[in-house]
Amino acid sequence: MESKKDCARRIQKLLDRYIPDPKPPLHQTNPFTLLIAVVLSAQCTDERVNRVTPALFSHGDTPKDMCQMGVKEIQRIIKSCGLSTRKARAIFELSCMLENEFGGSLPNTMEELLRLPGVGRKTASVVLTQAFSIPAFPVDTHIFRLAHRWHLSEGKTREAVEHDLRSLFPEESWGKIHLQMILYGRTFCPARQHVLERCPICSGCAHR
Repeated sequence: MESKKDCARRIQKLLDRYIPDPKPPLHQTNPFTLLIAVVLSAQCTDERVNRVTPALFSHGDTPKDMCQMGVKEIQRIIKSCGLSTRKARAIFELSCMLENEFGGSLPNTMEELLRLPGVGRKTASVVLTQAFSIPAFPVDTHIFRLAHRWHLSEGKTREAVEHDLRSLFPEESWGKIHLQMILYGRTFCPARQHVLERCPICSGCAHR
């Protein structure tokens, strides 16, 4: 019977074959705009976020500018993203906190990022790996689903799944595999209308 380590190695090879050069799906210009884009992506498609952020960042691509915009103006621009009231408040408050407590710069530690309003572990992990090249393995709903479907984890929480994935894949590959899993899932392994024969990873798991 295939061990989880062997399964992970096989999956990594398939990810490298089918998604060899993954690109972050959210458009951004600096660590701060990446953070804002990830906050906006909660329960919202990346495509919609990318349609909204150019207008938002034209008004404020730094914590100081965003803080000066105010909640109402932020909400007006991001309204189509959904949950706009909560997101606008979080964006405003985290921007002001960055300006007042961090000198307008984004911190590069998990502990400090988690202090920011509206920032959870997944968001902080994306910022660490994509903005600062610090090893992290963000687990969103897609990766949570795929980790279970591919028999890599039985964890009941995102933190448990993250722990399992970090133990199965080499640390230097975490950021890349995170992106590969998301992009592979959208193309070959969707949550709905999943066709086993069209998914090399799932068909391999089923065979074994």
